[in-house]
Order: sequence, then structure tokens, then C-alpha cells
Amino acid sequence: MKKIGFLSFGHWSNHPAYKTRTASDTLLQSIDLAIAAEEIGIDGAYFRVHHFAAQLASPFPLLSAIGAKTKKIEIGTGVIDMRYENPLYMVEDAGAADLISGGRLQLGISRGSPEQVIEGWRYFGYEPAAGETDADMGRRKALEFLGKLNGAGFAKPNPYPMFPNPPGLLHLEPYSKGLRERIWWGAASNATAIWAAENGMHLQSSTLKFDENGKPFHIQQAEQIRLYKEAWKKAGHKREPRVSVSRSIFALVNDEDRHLFGQQANGSDKIGYIEADKRAIFGKSYAAEPDQLIKELAKDEAIQEADTVLLTIPNTLGTDYNMHVLSSILEHVAPGLGWR
Repeated sequence: MKKIGFLSFGHWSNHPAYKTRTASDTLLQSIDLAIAAEEIGIDGAYFRVHHFAAQLASPFPLLSAIGAKTKKIEIGTGVIDMRYENPLYMVEDAGAADLISGGRLQLGISRGSPEQVIEGWRYFGYEPAAGETDADMGRRKALEFLGKLNGAGFAKPNPYPMFPNPPGLLHLEPYSKGLRERIWWGAASNATAIWAAENGMHLQSSTLKFDENGKPFHIQQAEQIRLYKEAWKKAGHKREPRVSVSRSIFALVNDEDRHLFGQQANGSDKIGYIEADKRAIFGKSYAAEPDQLIKELAKDEAIQEADTVLLTIPNTLGTDYNMHVLSSILEHVAPGLGWR
């Protein structure tokens, strides 16, 4: 059994083939999709976060809106780039979104990936401390965010406040108990997966990672997950870790599916660079008739290691078609793999 969620990149463009012509289209359709996905039994609604792009950027208003209109589906991100964030303000936003949803937030964070502009976090008012890289800054902010989520007091109260204070140091409000245990780290390397385990975060592993040994993508990703689980056990955490992997998976069940995604059948891993000096491996997309798709996915070692599969969706094709994509996986593929 696996949890099955969707991951939307939240694109929009004034393109004649797009159902999402504007930011408003994308935001409102994201809410509609999460509501409809919950109704058919999808377990999670996750969204990418990018800045300076025609894509979803500020996740908490969207997550709060979905939380208010749904009852059980997990809602989350994959991922928030911590280089752009104020950790304390983010604690308040995340706490509010989690309380609105009744404790369903599954927040994916990371040190970030290359963005649309050079050092975009500087425009947000942030820069690394002396001796830090931007990646170091992202991880430092992540740890500060985690620390403040615990709800421990740290701020000295004003002796003449506008409203009476409780005794002792103050913490941020609204505080959502349990949210600290539902933070995920998006890891592109084995080392950062181990670091995530040591710091008590669940693991999100995407459709790419740094190429660390030349093996096929799914094998490298499975090795990363096993290293993460070993580090979690060694750290002595009392709760169970969770691991998600993202995949582009399309069951070809009608002519529209074959027209849109049939060319992705028999795909393969790709090698590229997401940073100038970092060779990365990108996992293939899966597109086939359901019976063939089941055979191919059963060989994916990383999926076997994960408890959650996030299906990357073509959000620009609109809510109805994406519901067809998700329904096809639930009906024709998941049972054959034992996911349902």
C-alpha cells in the first residue's frame, strides 16, 4: 500500500493550448483539483514553489484555501526554497495553514535549486553570512524554522505590553502542535538525505538527483533512500520516517492520452547539469498501456522503497484532464502494483 498524491508545477501562459492562461486560472484550478482529487481517493495535493516565474510562488494562501475546502487530503509543497524565506514569518504562515486544514500540512522544504534570476534571494533581502554559501544559508534557515516550530519560548516579553502576556519567554503564534513532525526535506544528494534524517525530517526525492555513481536513476535514488533510513534509525528518532518519490506516469487509455504522451513511451534517463559543476541524472517518464505500465513500474527500485508516490501532472491541460490522469492511475495501475 502506498499513498498517492499529485505534484503540480503550477504553470500558466497566454497560450492557445493552455487551460491556465493566468495566475488566477492556476490558483483556482489548483483548489478545484485538490477538491476533486480528494473525492476519488487521492491522498495528497502538493505544489512546487518558484520565484520570478509564471508559476506558483507563495504557497500558504493556496494551501490555506485548499485546507478550508477539503477534509482529509494531505496538502503540501515540493519544495519551498529556504534561501528566500524568513523562517519566523514562515512559522506563523505554516502554523495558520496547518490549523485551517486540521493538521494536514506536509511541508516540503529545501535549500533550493537554480532559479529564474541570478541570486534571486538577494532581491528578497537575504544574503549568506561570512563564509557561507547560498546552500549553507538555506540549510541554516531550515534549522531555524524547525527550531521555532517546536513552540518553545525564546522572545523576551515587553513589560508594558498592549495585551497581558503569559509568564516566561514568548513563542510565535499561531502554534500548531505536531507540525514539526510533518516537515520534509527535498534532497538531491545522498549527503543531504542523511542530513535530513539526522534532523528529523521526512525525505522528498524528486525526478532528479546528483549523479553520484553512474548507475540508473531509480537505483541511485533507492540507494539514497536506504542511506536515509539507516541514518534515521541511527539518530534514534521515536517516530517512523516517510519517503516520497516523484514520477511522471501516464496510463495510455484513450486516443487523447496516446496523442499527448505516447511519444514518451520507451523513454530513458537523461544526464544534465542543474548547476555548473554538478552533473545530475533525470529519471525517465513512464507512459504506456496499463498492463505494460505495471510491469515497468514494478522494476523501479526507488518506488519500492518509498511509502508515497507523487504524480507530476500537466496542470496547464486543466482540471478535467488531470482528473482523468489521476483516475486512470487509481483505476488501472495502482491495484496491479499493490498500491491500492
